[in-house]
Amino acid sequence: MIQIENTFFELGRTCKRNCLIICDRGAMDASAFISKDKWEKIKRDNGWNDVELRDNRYNQIIHMVSAANGAEEFYTTEDHSCRSEGVELAKELDHNAATAWVGHPYYDVIDNSTDFEGKMRRMVGSVCQKMGLDTGDRLLKNSRKLKFLVNGPLPADEKFPRFQDFEVVHTYLQSNSPNQVRLRKRGQKGYFSYIHTMRRQRQAGGQVIEVKTQITHRDYINLLAQKDKSHLTIYKKRRCFLVNNQYFQLDIYEEPTHPRCKGLMLLETYSALDEVTLRKCLPGFLNIVKEVTGNSDFSMYNLSLREDWKTSKKYWRSDADQQQQQQQQQQQPEPRTNGLPNGLEVYKLLSENKPHINGSAGLLKC
Repeated sequence: MIQIENTFFELGRTCKRNCLIICDRGAMDASAFISKDKWEKIKRDNGWNDVELRDNRYNQIIHMVSAANGAEEFYTTEDHSCRSEGVELAKELDHNAATAWVGHPYYDVIDNSTDFEGKMRRMVGSVCQKMGLDTGDRLLKNSRKLKFLVNGPLPADEKFPRFQDFEVVHTYLQSNSPNQVRLRKRGQKGYFSYIHTMRRQRQAGGQVIEVKTQITHRDYINLLAQKDKSHLTIYKKRRCFLVNNQYFQLDIYEEPTHPRCKGLMLLETYSALDEVTLRKCLPGFLNIVKEVTGNSDFSMYNLSLREDWKTSKKYWRSDADQQQQQQQQQQQPEPRTNGLPNGLEVYKLLSENKPHINGSAGLLKC
């Protein structure tokens, strides 16, 4: 499998046209169908590690949930020469395959919450989104990134389903406002991947565009020289896991950090589910306080600022916060004193009764 992939990857690199390589199954899938001991032996014999096989080898992972899990009435072994397992075994194997990829930084799970055509649209839309292709509202109309505040203490490991923990380091680089540029170092057991992210704010149509580029360790070290000193480096433990066919990332902020980040835990997921259905899918073993999607106070850019937010000129407000602030200002009634009309009404009243008012003295008196 790896040799075949390498051949196509090399063909892609030498191709003069834009090229997308789709692998039906990937290297980690093998671990879902053999014992853990056999898988570890294969890795040792070949000098492999999970970060290289899972995170660095593929730009994106999409797990298409089996019809056996959520669309059982459409699951069949008829006319499938290579499919013999019943529904229950198919569910188990599907879960094992999905779990094998837990930990990949760009992992999308496409479930059976819509009809098959909708499932395909979500899959294609997910690929387009990661590639930065604008599809308008045709494919990802309901898909969104969600963030939740979690109260401690962190539950014991046995409370979680199978998970992967990663060391994550974020460093903001110098950039022209309102754009944001950051580096991410992410890995486990001494192996790391490196990502450069350019976040372009307030593009046409109110979009926020993120351009992510995988870089080498050498590039990472060189780019650290451009660190923005008005921001602290962010250190996290990132725990990735699957619950109810939803892929979650729990970010646990670690020292050294700004006092505002001490004990902070944020849960993130991507979902096209409605609010009621999603609530039922959230991890019940976590103490989720509230949703903070779009809340500027929980933006990593703001959390990393050295200065106090009240005095900082770099504090960034999300579009959602700005809209909410404008709505509150519009809805807030004008101040009234002792039941008298407010200032605008007084001016209008005086204007309409000019013959009875002695110049500006009347306005001053009111």
